[in-house]
Amino acid sequence: MLKAIYPGSFDPVTNGHLDVIKRSAKIVDELIVGVLNNNAKSPLFSVEERVNMLKEVTKDINNVRIVPFAGLLIEFAKEQGAALVIRGLRAITDFEYELQMSQTNHKLDPSIETMFLTTSIEYSYLSSTTVKEIAVFGGDVSQFVPEIVAVQLEQKMKLKGECDKHE
Repeated sequence: MLKAIYPGSFDPVTNGHLDVIKRSAKIVDELIVGVLNNNAKSPLFSVEERVNMLKEVTKDINNVRIVPFAGLLIEFAKEQGAALVIRGLRAITDFEYELQMSQTNHKLDPSIETMFLTTSIEYSYLSSTTVKEIAVFGGDVSQFVPEIVAVQLEQKMKLKGECDKHE
């Protein structure tokens, strides 16, 4: 049984992430989407919110599990019994970073492999950062994220706007 991890912060999950999840789920027996809790970053959505959004948008994919994690990816992969890490690549700049991470992870545990999936062409420009920037300025993000995520982003921006007014 081939178990893989698709890690990320997913802040928020985009249609590009969902594309990689769907394609990866066809390749492996079980896909664990690892939602990173990174204390170095200040995410827009909490880990719980990101996990819940991912659970909702992947509910129809039977072999996908959503699991939050903190710390080293390689340790998380071992805990989950995964032999493969899947990473999406949009551009050559992604490749340079991901290659370094892959080689580092291989040094830490040579039994865990990394597989790169290039993003589908229609998502090659898309990032969570871009989506958040559009949302901050009141733009329509519905073509970039699943509907539930667009609704959550709109609510978060309204709440954030109200908080900014009181500061």
